[in-house]
Amino acid sequence: MRNTGHRPWRTLAGTRPPRQLAQTVFLIVLLSVAGWAQAPARTLPAAINPLDQLPQDTGTPGLREMLLRLHTTARMLHTTAHPDDEDGGMLTLESRGKGVTVTLLTLNRGEGGQNKVGSNLFDVLGVLRTLELLGADQYYGVEQRFTRVADFGFSKTADETFQKWQGHDIALADMVRVIRTFRPDVIVARFSGTDRDGHGHHQASSILTREAFRAAADPNRFPGQVKEGLLPWQAKKLYIGNVCGFGAATCPDENWTVKLNTGEVNSALGMSYVQFAMEGLKHQLSQGAGGWSVSPGPHYAFYKLVDSVLPSAADKNGHEQDFFDGIDTSLPGLAARLGEEEKKVPWLRPELAEIAGGVRETAEQSEKNPSGAARSLFTVVNSLRRMVSEVRSSQLRGIAREDLERRLQEKLQQAESSLTLALNVTLEASVVAPGVGTGLARERDALSVISPGQKFEVRVTVHNGSSSNYALRGVRASLDGIRDGVDHWGEQKEDTILPGQEHTFAFEVQLPADFPYTRPYWHRNNPEVDSVNTIDNEKYTELPFPPSPFRVDASYAVAEGKVQGEISAPVLAPFLDEKGIERRRALAVAPVFSLALEPGEQVIPIEDGKVTTVKVGVSSNLTGAPDGTLKLDLPEGWKSEPEQLHVSLEKRGDNQDFEFKVFPAILREGRAQIRAVLDAGAKKYSGGYSLVTREDLGSFYYYQPALQRVSIVDVKVPHDLKVGYIMGAGDDIPTVLRQIGMDVKLIPAEKLATENLTQYGTIVLGIRANDTQKEIAENHQKLLDYVSSGGTLLVQYNTGVGDFNKDDLTPFHAQLSRARVSDEEAPVEILAPKDRVFHYPNQITQRDFDGWVQERGLYFMDQWDDHFVPLLASHDPAEPEQKGGLLLAHYGKGIYIYTGYAFFRQLPAGVPGAIRLYVNLLSAGHEGDQ
Repeated sequence: MRNTGHRPWRTLAGTRPPRQLAQTVFLIVLLSVAGWAQAPARTLPAAINPLDQLPQDTGTPGLREMLLRLHTTARMLHTTAHPDDEDGGMLTLESRGKGVTVTLLTLNRGEGGQNKVGSNLFDVLGVLRTLELLGADQYYGVEQRFTRVADFGFSKTADETFQKWQGHDIALADMVRVIRTFRPDVIVARFSGTDRDGHGHHQASSILTREAFRAAADPNRFPGQVKEGLLPWQAKKLYIGNVCGFGAATCPDENWTVKLNTGEVNSALGMSYVQFAMEGLKHQLSQGAGGWSVSPGPHYAFYKLVDSVLPSAADKNGHEQDFFDGIDTSLPGLAARLGEEEKKVPWLRPELAEIAGGVRETAEQSEKNPSGAARSLFTVVNSLRRMVSEVRSSQLRGIAREDLERRLQEKLQQAESSLTLALNVTLEASVVAPGVGTGLARERDALSVISPGQKFEVRVTVHNGSSSNYALRGVRASLDGIRDGVDHWGEQKEDTILPGQEHTFAFEVQLPADFPYTRPYWHRNNPEVDSVNTIDNEKYTELPFPPSPFRVDASYAVAEGKVQGEISAPVLAPFLDEKGIERRRALAVAPVFSLALEPGEQVIPIEDGKVTTVKVGVSSNLTGAPDGTLKLDLPEGWKSEPEQLHVSLEKRGDNQDFEFKVFPAILREGRAQIRAVLDAGAKKYSGGYSLVTREDLGSFYYYQPALQRVSIVDVKVPHDLKVGYIMGAGDDIPTVLRQIGMDVKLIPAEKLATENLTQYGTIVLGIRANDTQKEIAENHQKLLDYVSSGGTLLVQYNTGVGDFNKDDLTPFHAQLSRARVSDEEAPVEILAPKDRVFHYPNQITQRDFDGWVQERGLYFMDQWDDHFVPLLASHDPAEPEQKGGLLLAHYGKGIYIYTGYAFFRQLPAGVPGAIRLYVNLLSAGHEGDQ
């Protein structure tokens, strides 16, 4: 759904939320879907608080997995185009099965795609899909990165994709930055970079990966990054995927180098790697993944080596056992990476070998007595901490020293995490809602979002769960706020916390007036047109979201003070949801006021557009917020009544609608904008924020300017036509129809069986109605009887091609296909110019196909009975004509229309010609009723 409001709201499963004050959260995590069985897409994944670790990452299982990571230095980068492209089974095998440190680089956030669980589209969908991907990544066990290019919709070629992305260099620069920052040993592209990848974005992702593999090592490529301090980095090997087709069980030997069985069962996971990955992928409900499953047994991933700077490690058949064949990924192997420079640190190799032995000993101990593994880790932690210091003061220089230091620092962090797991030390930091006491606030009252200048309390609890009688001594806790610098709000100390005990620290804080808001670091000025994001804060480039704005760090000493341990956590806001279930969100910062113009998109018909009404919703996030004055910023010559309104919202959570009558100047077809501005407390507020979340996901805020985009359209509408609209996955077409003066009533699908259809002149099936509403197929004959009796039925596209064709849902034979016209500027030919659908009530001409956004259409018919008349033809460059995007058939006394043209994008975008044509389709068969 396009977010047409800007005040805080909570969106469940991507649907339009109720108006209410928002709160926040954030998280981390990814997979490949091809070849997996699909079930209905409405199943919610297992309910797990995204801020909690998975059971596999805690306690003894978590310790064993962390030790697996500590034992190897292997690093891998996996590249894809969109969320859900990733090979989750392979990622889980490498990360959780082999201990590889893995980063997933996804070019865009899927913001141009469809939404199978709601009407969120464009950038708010991008935020939702980012959260879904992070939910999946948690299962894969990987970190997530993005580039700044956007998903502009389906593309059939890499050439078109690069044209939209302003060439190769914008995405390539971001990929190079990630490679230079992460420094992988191996890069694995999900796609092949050829036509068999299908989507042009898929092809482009692999083409760019091949370029980035070498470009990242060239100091002359993107030298600005080198000047910033990012040294060039050459990964050792590059593999590509989709070499045998997705989900292939077999593959010709010459097509692959590495074959991985992701169907192997891991006892710690309780299932196979690919099955565990699928549990993560199920979070991607907007992609329809909720009901997908993987059967037990072998499942294979095939990848081909296409570039390398190492001697071949393949056998006589050209095959390798692993991505890292030929690369020493042992801890002592860090010394070998230095080459001749190793002579400057002769102590390095033997000390690394000793640490590796300590890690092996710890792993063995963890199998017998997990709590006893802490003692083995004391030496490992201290040795790594000492080694980091020695490397910093050594004679090593340049990339050799920097890479070694970074990898040792990573091993130290993993060792400290292992020690914390072995000791069972936990840290929790919670903001305290005012007036709630020791209990939990309901969601509306929870203090999960605060505003600059606000006072709040944070309680920090350190728990010593050790079963080995290790006391925590000299425990310290500090609270910091993260922005360009660091706001340090104090440190507190507790001498000793004995096993089984805990201590709570309390911090009283007043947020500085200039503290930054918790918001995405990127935006598009016009999401319907822009294909590259503008980056607002370069510091966070490539991250999924900016980090949580508040962090608590705790340190402690064990073993008579000889070993130091550290642990960190974000500050969370606990609350009870509407079902009484305890949940948490990361504490966030937002403006005192949030403004929303409702609706966010307005279509004004010229013939009835003398006056219109604009509502401005204002919410307050601060008790005692100053009063203010609300005005509209109008196009030249337009006026509002009243000119301004007084705003007084006394308590946090208060919200109010303010209504203006707007009198446009002389109306001509075109575009305009109406903005709202609130002057309060010497500040101007001109935007709003919305909470995007779902109970199985983390959360984040989506920000929009407080504006209404106005489309002035010369459209005639029938005045006595009543339209019944049955929603599918959700769209905003009914809203636009009402704005232009049409009588539209929503018919719940579950009431279709009992609804009196004769009261409607036309009935519309929303996008993907047959895919998402089982009642449509169950009442198919009732709909056809309605047509036969004289009604008009307008059916919009569905994606479940097999089910649609199997159920034979059309009055005469027609076959739905996946054919589409992705170029929104593709020429359109009117095939039946004399048909009344092009003349009543609006005259349709070629100009009505100008200015369309994102795509012409999708899921066209490719076969149809002679009873159907094709009305339009269009095609992408170098492709044959597609005539199955708009078909009309007379059935009995009525009319049946199928359209795959993307009206669900055009009408909310206010495209005049699309609005006129859609009104004509609704009016088909009713020319004599007026």
